[in-house]
Amino acid sequence: MLRRKVLFHQDNARVHTSVQSMAEIHNCGFELLPHPPYSPDLAPSDFFLFPNLKKHLGGKRFSTNDEVKAAVDAYFDSKEESFFFNGLNAWKGRCQKCIELDGDYVEK
Repeated sequence: MLRRKVLFHQDNARVHTSVQSMAEIHNCGFELLPHPPYSPDLAPSDFFLFPNLKKHLGGKRFSTNDEVKAAVDAYFDSKEESFFFNGLNAWKGRCQKCIELDGDYVEK
């Protein structure tokens, strides 16, 4: 029988690799995907999620933190599944390129 599982990816920032963080990831039952050290070029949030969000929010002004949270939530809620699927496929290609370059930086 096939089991669905959650694969969790994060970079190696200290806050992400602390004993407490790692225990929470384990408690949630997530399988942690390894991330090469010093490789911000491989973080999906840095080359896919946040740049698109930054474009969307660019030039807008917010009066409260709640307004910012609402705008971010609305942005992600408006995205089709294909938006995330395509982003993860692009990340997969970027990881493959890094392997082909023997770990060197992958240009955008």
